[in-house]
Amino acid sequence: MCGIVGAVAERNVVDILVDGLKRLEYRGYDSAGVAVVDDANELRLCRTVGKVAELEEKIAANPLNGRIGVAHTRWATHGGVTEANAHPHLSGGRIAVIHNGIIENFQPIKDEMLAKGYVFDSETDTEVAAHLVYDLVKQGMDLVEAVGEAVKRFQGAYALLVVDADDPDRIVVTRVASPRVIGLGDGENYVASGVPALLPVTKRFIYLEQGDLAEIRRDGVRIFDSSGEPVEREVHETDWDSASAEKAPYDHFMLKEIHDQPSALADTLYGKVANQRVLPEALGPKAAELLNKVEHIHIVACGTSYHAGCVGKYWIEAIANVPTHVEIASEYRYRHVYVPENTLFVTLSQSGETADTLEALRMAKGLGYIGSLTICNSPHSSMERESDLVMMTQAGPEIGVASTKAFTTQLLSLLIVTLMMAKHRGLLDDEKEREFVSNLTHAAAASDLALKMSDDLKVLAKDFADKQHTLFLGRGPMWPIAMEGALKLKEISYIHAEAYAAGELKHGPLALIDDEMPVVVVAPNNELLEKLKSNMQVVRARGGRLYVFADAETGIESEEGTIVMQMPHADRLIAPIVYTIPLQLLAYHVAVLLGTDVDQPRNLAKSVTVE
Repeated sequence: MCGIVGAVAERNVVDILVDGLKRLEYRGYDSAGVAVVDDANELRLCRTVGKVAELEEKIAANPLNGRIGVAHTRWATHGGVTEANAHPHLSGGRIAVIHNGIIENFQPIKDEMLAKGYVFDSETDTEVAAHLVYDLVKQGMDLVEAVGEAVKRFQGAYALLVVDADDPDRIVVTRVASPRVIGLGDGENYVASGVPALLPVTKRFIYLEQGDLAEIRRDGVRIFDSSGEPVEREVHETDWDSASAEKAPYDHFMLKEIHDQPSALADTLYGKVANQRVLPEALGPKAAELLNKVEHIHIVACGTSYHAGCVGKYWIEAIANVPTHVEIASEYRYRHVYVPENTLFVTLSQSGETADTLEALRMAKGLGYIGSLTICNSPHSSMERESDLVMMTQAGPEIGVASTKAFTTQLLSLLIVTLMMAKHRGLLDDEKEREFVSNLTHAAAASDLALKMSDDLKVLAKDFADKQHTLFLGRGPMWPIAMEGALKLKEISYIHAEAYAAGELKHGPLALIDDEMPVVVVAPNNELLEKLKSNMQVVRARGGRLYVFADAETGIESEEGTIVMQMPHADRLIAPIVYTIPLQLLAYHVAVLLGTDVDQPRNLAKSVTVE
């Protein structure tokens, strides 16, 4: 959560900071603020409730100028959404601090600072960091030493950026769980929560490791590990570009990212299949060793990624014959986990930094798994670095808070991994492998055809915009797709939506059915179609109104009380990918009709780095 940017240069850094915040606003948008050190070595502060655009207007009315500064966009945890609680927080007229995460033991430290006479202007846990660092600097500590000493006292998962107006040539940054990346420029350097913030100014990055503390100056960077020893961290060059994080010509990032999916799917295949074969070695040098041992799989994820994992379970068990258990990361972390012999631990994450999933991965290392695999969209993320095997999804930057292309590329990646495992288990002959890979390569084209449904879905959205509730139904691997469709509608339209396995209707949900509750059915032509048709009849018998996504081969036709949205034909293997897209578009068009903030829905943020 929270977007963080810092810069030190020989020019005014305000534009760099504000532009970086705009690119990170998906991480939180309750309030925003900037602090710079001016030429007189005075801290200048500007904060506002609301989005970065409002901060930008406030700065335009009262310009700031400084060659070093930090900026923050907030997702509120401790304290309400007020200007006083907005970051940066100051102490002693010289220390400015911004923070992402939670300092769990802030209250006893706050009590200590109050006893020393410090005055708190906010309700946040962050302000204790500002006062504590200032107190330590007052005692004669160097800023790096002071921040390091403060970190020793804090408990939780967090990252800090600290500037001292009396020493205005450096930013000190710490990383304890929350991700942090340093950008390297020419005579200037930067730091941020994520790569997209800095793409206009650099493509060279250093990814801080857990426990690192760094000093960032115009002419260089020094990094210290958790024990305080100087270390070198590898410099990486990204192939992401600034344009990939722009939404033009689309009205919203979400719409752009929905339309990105055919190319993202094609990119995800690159390097993982060739000559109608899957390439297990693409997972890394340990792939053959681990895949040959796998007898069980545990998939752990959150939110949309959890839904992808649920689809993956159907594929893995059906094609690779490997028993698979899928679990929500926040639950997995806090229970006794039984790990069967030769179990592979699999994480799914768009960011590779999701707090619950990352901590689950770290916990899993001591539980007897044979190894770990992450399916992730963010290069050099913590999950990528800490997993034995890696499958990169190649979706590119995803800015809209409601995940779209990250989800469908996760699905495709799970299919690829499934085929890799089946191959290692001797379950794929050459002919079957060619057939499966052919279907994989068709996913992009079929998805492109699904996008052409957008205009019809825009019309259909009118049937949902005045409703309070919606029910989504699916069977088999389409049940998690129904779950994802319901989540998308909830996230961006604020309409209550639930998903059920269609066979469960008779076990309670039928009580909800009336003519005011639209029922969305995901109905590909698969082995469960006839069962699903029977479930649909049960809905119609109770006056429910059906909206059915089905291809022509199903034989389902529009009639009174039933509207059929004809899907492009797709093999049942890739149907979950293809059928996801019109559900995303439906949610999008409903949200636009209702006038909600599609890209930044209320109360949410993209990268959940707090528990």
